Amino acid sequence: MIKVCVIEGDGIGKEVIPEAVKILKELGDFEIIKGEAGLECLKKYNNALPEDTIEKAKEADVILFGAITSPKPGTVKNYRSPIITLRKLFNLYANVRPINNFGLGHIIGKIADYEFLNIKNIDIVIIRENTEDLYVGREKLDKDTAIAERVITKKGCERIIKFAFEYAVKNNRKKVSCIHKANVLRITDGLFLEVFNTIKKTYENIIEADDYLVDATSMYLIKNPNMFDVIVTTNMFGDILSDEASALIGGLGLAPSANIGDNKALFEPVHGSAPDISGKGIANPMAAILSVAMLFDYIGEKEKGDIIREAVKYCLMNKRVTPDLGGCLKTKDVGDEILKYVRNKIRGY
Repeated sequence: MIKVCVIEGDGIGKEVIPEAVKILKELGDFEIIKGEAGLECLKKYNNALPEDTIEKAKEADVILFGAITSPKPGTVKNYRSPIITLRKLFNLYANVRPINNFGLGHIIGKIADYEFLNIKNIDIVIIRENTEDLYVGREKLDKDTAIAERVITKKGCERIIKFAFEYAVKNNRKKVSCIHKANVLRITDGLFLEVFNTIKKTYENIIEADDYLVDATSMYLIKNPNMFDVIVTTNMFGDILSDEASALIGGLGLAPSANIGDNKALFEPVHGSAPDISGKGIANPMAAILSVAMLFDYIGEKEKGDIIREAVKYCLMNKRVTPDLGGCLKTKDVGDEILKYVRNKIRGY
């Protein structure tokens, strides 16, 4: 039996993850291990990620993570981000973020009031290096100067770029685009681009490859997103571009993600804890539920992941959605709608 460590976290994490777990249990037999993390946990245990939670995560085969609220800078000494800590602890070096509106660009543009973006049918996957870059947390003050180290290693470049090309091959993708700023960051991004240009030769008869500057890419994502297929990039650029790209599909409420390493994986919605709507029961659970679909992909049961994606598409087509997508349903209502579709699909209705 597959063990899943479920960490709801703070804010709307406590609302959307239970809906995702309902779908998980409906489609498989899992042992659920609950762990705590986040700001509430910090106040309770003086630790945002207790050792008990770390041990439970170690015991589990996969992790389902909600969202956490971070304390304001300077208010807590030696604070460590639970999600970044888990990524580093389990060497979850590949962050995979699908940007997909299920061929419903025209519908989502209307219901989410995003028509001004001229939303098209979009299917992009952003693969972001997950353990290096500015996120290594090497910051210091030198009198009145704040300094952060940007760490890019050849090993880190090689494994994420190989991951991106292998992902493209496995999922019948046509192209991998390297996004960088090597014209300015000549050493760090220069290394990333150099490794990309070396590895792409191995796949030159299988997968098309190109590269773009990150600032130009931020424009192209809005102007012509369909020029991209699989994007591979460094940690911070991937973080920023994936949030930008989520606007093209209706917002972060439709943005799932996977953090994948060689021996473990963590799945989470891209959105944060959203304190402004926490407790109102209106948070969109689709990103969390789509993260469960990615979990099924990871454990080799893609057909179940496809059923979940089909259910989400059905709800979008029929406007059975939360207020962020122009609907009036509550978080639990959307979860129930997806669960109902999944059950009917399993029973052959």
